[in-house]
Amino acid sequence: MQRDAQQTTSPDDPGDGTKLKRAIGPGLLLLFIVGDILGTGIYALTGKVAEEVGGIVWLPFLVAFVVATLTACSYLELVTKYPKAAGAALYTEKAFGIHFITFIVAFAVMSSGLTSASTAARAFAENFSTGFGLDLGGFAITAIGLGFVAAIALINLRGVSESVILNAVFTCIELTGLIIILVIGMMVFGSGEADIGKAFTVDDSKDGIFWPVIAGTTLAFFAMVGFEDSVNMAEETRNPSRDFPRMLFAGLGIAALLYLLVSIVAISIVPVEDLAEGDTPLLKVVEVGAPSFPPWFFGLITMIAVGNSALINLLMASRLVYGMSEQKVLPPVLGKVNEARQTPTTAILFTSLLAAGLITFVGAVPELGGTTALLLLAVFAVVNVAVLILKRDKVDHDHFRTPVWVAVAGAVSCAFLVGPWTGRNPAQYGIAAVLIGIGIVLWFATRLWMRKN
Repeated sequence: MQRDAQQTTSPDDPGDGTKLKRAIGPGLLLLFIVGDILGTGIYALTGKVAEEVGGIVWLPFLVAFVVATLTACSYLELVTKYPKAAGAALYTEKAFGIHFITFIVAFAVMSSGLTSASTAARAFAENFSTGFGLDLGGFAITAIGLGFVAAIALINLRGVSESVILNAVFTCIELTGLIIILVIGMMVFGSGEADIGKAFTVDDSKDGIFWPVIAGTTLAFFAMVGFEDSVNMAEETRNPSRDFPRMLFAGLGIAALLYLLVSIVAISIVPVEDLAEGDTPLLKVVEVGAPSFPPWFFGLITMIAVGNSALINLLMASRLVYGMSEQKVLPPVLGKVNEARQTPTTAILFTSLLAAGLITFVGAVPELGGTTALLLLAVFAVVNVAVLILKRDKVDHDHFRTPVWVAVAGAVSCAFLVGPWTGRNPAQYGIAAVLIGIGIVLWFATRLWMRKN
């Protein structure tokens, strides 16, 4: 990878035309990326991945990180070339110039953020119930999830500075929880009570290893939503051309290492069937590996970790809606900015209401998480194609450049993981189809509205 040598102006100069506040420096950007990748993916879905592959639970996460890194290179070229809030939808519009495709990509990205946030909110409620020994029913779980989304909306309305600072605090707490898991792992390994050999054992009931790993990867890819979220914050980053490449690669590397270590510890201590049951896998590691450790305390850490995912994803979704309104793909009302707080008010309210609907009418964590991965993989395939088309588009500032073969490999791998041959739960296709169907209806409604106004 290399950087384009031509630069006459910087996209982060005060005169760049953005109405949003540039409040995110490299440190906060790194914590934003790491916090998003480490949230619900590791704290709530490790057990579901283990259910697909057995002991080698770490392998689907590794494959997911490799595929994500290929696509991250394409995103880096585009986000440093066009540092605006609309992300994948902006790149699609510039590459293809077809409003319908742009709208559907934008809606798919927004939907992935909402399904991810809804996954996190449901996992938050489940951990609240389990961690504090409340054994709450479905209605109470839904009510807690809805209340949490409302709280996140209020934080986002307060301002981006407050949101990313809270994200930084939550990320530090997330990392503390994972360090606790690793310390417990070292203690259990030291006492000879853990079997690391299980982490390298293939489930004999599975037909080979390739397709189970692919099936696990389609779910593990849920964790990769982090860098898609971050590019939608480009308009609020102080120096996107300089900071994004360094922070994105660093964030992916840190997260990948932690995922591999934690998943190996988890499967070495807790049997696969126990780890796969419910939505609190790491809490089970604590209960088995350190029975004297208060479960409510680690449950609280888990709630903060998955809550961080909800915060970041709703932050991303609202900025995407704002960016698309600025591009006149959505009605101008969704681009309304609070002048005092410099936050996209109506976009935040709109996306929070949609997330509340998903929590109420879909609910299940694996289905929501798998749908997030499905939508993102489809979008990533489009972005990898877009960067190939846009290589001929020249800009007057320095930007990251990715080799053609990397973009091609990213497109092929993402398209492959979208297919039904991966063993994906058919319910995920159904949820995605309903969401995209809603998007198509909204596209026609938006076109009619634009013609009348």
